[in-house]
Amino acid sequence: MANIITSSRIVFSVALLFFPTFSPAFYALYLAAGITDMIDGTVARKTGKASEFGARLDSIADIVFVVVCLIKLITVISIPVWLYVWIGIIALLKIINIVSGFIMQKRFIMLHTIMNKVTGLLLFVLPLTVPFVDLKYTAILVCVVATFAAIQEGHFIRTNRF
Repeated sequence: MANIITSSRIVFSVALLFFPTFSPAFYALYLAAGITDMIDGTVARKTGKASEFGARLDSIADIVFVVVCLIKLITVISIPVWLYVWIGIIALLKIINIVSGFIMQKRFIMLHTIMNKVTGLLLFVLPLTVPFVDLKYTAILVCVVATFAAIQEGHFIRTNRF
């Protein structure tokens, strides 16, 4: 059941590509995808069906959701150059974490730390705030937390604390 919920996040994410950004259909799919992200892990644990495959599927679904949202949002909001640079640095840190985890453990490691979850929550809320709060203010908060989360994740991977 949990893997079906996670898979539905991928379907909802891809469907977002076919609707105008900030339209009612966009928000409905966006919220549905977010809800699946919040409940899939809980369902897996409560039903005793948590698995390595489910964790990886969740990470893939998260990546698809984030990439689709970036594609949709970049086309309709004005993003300052400094924010692109900061996002690039965070992405580079995440890639380094994945590569170093693979080198050290001979497998892909993507940790679901508390800070990564906080980052995910802030990223989820961000598009909901765009019509009301200037992006430069909300983006700073999200980027600070995401940078800390990426550095922390790298530390955990390199010290085998996962």
